[in-house]
Amino acid sequence: MNTSTLSFWFLAAASSAEADMLPGTNPLTMGGDLAAQMVMSLDEFVAQAVAASVESRQQLWNRDYHSHEAYTASIAPNRERFSQYIGCVDERAPIDALHYIATTAQAAKIAEAESYTVHAVQWHVFDGVDGEGLLLEPDGQPIAQVIAVPDADWTPEMLVGLADGISQEAQFARRLAEQGCRVVVPMLIDRDDRWSGNPKIGRMTNQPHREFIYRMAFELGRHIIGYEVQKILALVDWMSRKENHPPIGVIGYGEGGLLTLYSAAVDTRIDAAVVSGYFQSREEVWKEPIYRNIWALLHEFGDAEIASLIAPRALIVEASRGVEVDAPPPARDGRAGAAPGRLVSPPLESVKAEFDRAHAVYEQLGVGQNLILVASDDGVGSPGSDAALTGFLNALGQDQPLASSGMPPQDTRPAFSPDARLHRQFHQLIAFTQDALRQAASRRQALWSKADHSSVERWQETCQYYRDYLWDEVIGRCPPSSVPANPRTRLIHDEPGFKGYEVVLDVWEEAFAYGILLVPKGMKPIERRPVVVCQHGLEGRSQEVVDPKIESPYNAYGADLANRGFVVYAPQNAYIGQDTFRVLQRKANPIKWSLFSLITRQHERTLEWLGEQPFVDAERIGFYGLSYGGKTAMRVPALLDGYALSICSADFNEWIVKNATYDSRYSYMFSGEYEMPEFNLGNTFNYAEMAWLIAPRPFMVERGHHDGVAPDEWVAYEYAIVRHFYANLGIPDRTEIEFFNSGHEINGEGTFRFLHRHLNLPEPHPS
Repeated sequence: MNTSTLSFWFLAAASSAEADMLPGTNPLTMGGDLAAQMVMSLDEFVAQAVAASVESRQQLWNRDYHSHEAYTASIAPNRERFSQYIGCVDERAPIDALHYIATTAQAAKIAEAESYTVHAVQWHVFDGVDGEGLLLEPDGQPIAQVIAVPDADWTPEMLVGLADGISQEAQFARRLAEQGCRVVVPMLIDRDDRWSGNPKIGRMTNQPHREFIYRMAFELGRHIIGYEVQKILALVDWMSRKENHPPIGVIGYGEGGLLTLYSAAVDTRIDAAVVSGYFQSREEVWKEPIYRNIWALLHEFGDAEIASLIAPRALIVEASRGVEVDAPPPARDGRAGAAPGRLVSPPLESVKAEFDRAHAVYEQLGVGQNLILVASDDGVGSPGSDAALTGFLNALGQDQPLASSGMPPQDTRPAFSPDARLHRQFHQLIAFTQDALRQAASRRQALWSKADHSSVERWQETCQYYRDYLWDEVIGRCPPSSVPANPRTRLIHDEPGFKGYEVVLDVWEEAFAYGILLVPKGMKPIERRPVVVCQHGLEGRSQEVVDPKIESPYNAYGADLANRGFVVYAPQNAYIGQDTFRVLQRKANPIKWSLFSLITRQHERTLEWLGEQPFVDAERIGFYGLSYGGKTAMRVPALLDGYALSICSADFNEWIVKNATYDSRYSYMFSGEYEMPEFNLGNTFNYAEMAWLIAPRPFMVERGHHDGVAPDEWVAYEYAIVRHFYANLGIPDRTEIEFFNSGHEINGEGTFRFLHRHLNLPEPHPS
């Protein structure tokens, strides 16, 4: 832009005072709460993407229908990705036998029926993790081998008829044993909250046990679903250990139906499966309990696509009355923090619609008869209907009529309670996940081994892979801006040192970005100033950053920086509105997006617009965020090189430990911030690695000694890794940390000096 154009802009700025808008923009006429409206616009954008995922995911499949072998080979990459997304990643231990569980007071054989016996068993899965349940062994040679998976709130004893709780016709484990099948019934982690917390540190929650495991596991690339699929597949290992073994089938209801569908999709050794009370269209999975949240699920897989991983093998979909759960356990007595979510019985029309999509694949393979829909009492009956069990046995090579159901056997264990077994299984998974947490640093080190930090130049050449990986696989890369920015502004501040404008920028047709721009007064017509993007934290607003009249932890640092001569922009980020933004994250995760997928694109549009302003030097735009704004400071500048530096205030710490540890009161494991875990972040990026992606640009940490986010030790440990890295690159002067004797707030001393030095703006002389 030449001098005459700049002069014209400043003349326009003077004349636009009456119009109360920034030159080159349209008037902003929107009223009401713009922050809330912005979040709702993002919600609409995500909702449309979820709806579109049914069609868009087809681009990720390259099915070859020429033969069954060709088809299986063609979907192998999809199967591998599915296994990764559900956290089915750990190598299982070899298994030669199931172990009977017996004591001096109780034999392993706990019941005996006319044609089979029932034993309490366990089997090894990983180091320190066993499966447990019941083995129903027929008197003669088994006609088939079946894993019967109950709902999470059903015990194995219920499914066998040894305990009350479900009707006799729904006891499909017992009924299959009566047909001559060997049946194993695994125990699942339930939805109660008795042990969800750590009493040793005085932190308990109302999270269902499944959610409690989910939270720590998700951060480490695992999942409660993956763990329990592995327990089922360990049984498949045992059942298939000999040649010419009887066929293997899996049948499950409710949560067991989910695990049955997923297990058969992962392991081709399973010959047939029955999924009851679960299968349906999944576009509203975000309404379900969070322990069903699977990163990238709808991006590539609906239930129909998962069924296509089972094809050409047999799958019986049973529409039955599904599990109904209105909410997590109630908050009480200091126990809170559970994510919302409910389960409703799958509507028959939803089951049929998803079945039809799956059936199209089976038909193209020429095996349409291998996918069967059974409606138990028009979709509201019990699981394990005669039609479903008959179809299952036929698929396993048995065409005899279904025998009449006998009486359940009697449990010989006096006053048996499943609590000790559940407690043992629950804490095994906690211990295993905490061990994975301890190994996470080594896994990150292995991932980063190909990055070359021998020089700044080599680092910049080799780190792009990691930046792309963070964006594509961890944060999630949503589409870039699709419409012109169409900037709208209005004057809201006229202070002695600056003018302030509300700004709205379109990002997508459905969604916009919003913030407040402060322009220092007294700028020369040819002058381009550096910009500091000042980011608020959780439930914060841009106004708190720039308005000296508002008392807050931000201490109006945006206004202070504007008075020092910086152009300041305070974006409104989406983490506002209590549960509203967390639901937004919940909707985004299944399509392989996160809250920061959206925030990053909003910042991209904002950087683009700021760089076009005639008073801005686009090469000198820095980022400075507090709390959740510090969380932003670690992610957005790591992805967008339009930021010349980044300052993380009141957030930087040993982030993976904070999200996944069971042993500290600082952990998010015990809080209501259920959106915090990011899938597999622990094995890929901690805050040090994110800072590496900011390098060689300047990076700073601001830390109050009394900040409750984390202890000083966590902060200092993680920062030491950053400092060492910058020193190895030969640029130690580009990073620093400032500790100050206060809490969760902007201090604005060392950080202000850092901004002046690295954005090349002289500090003002003391008055």
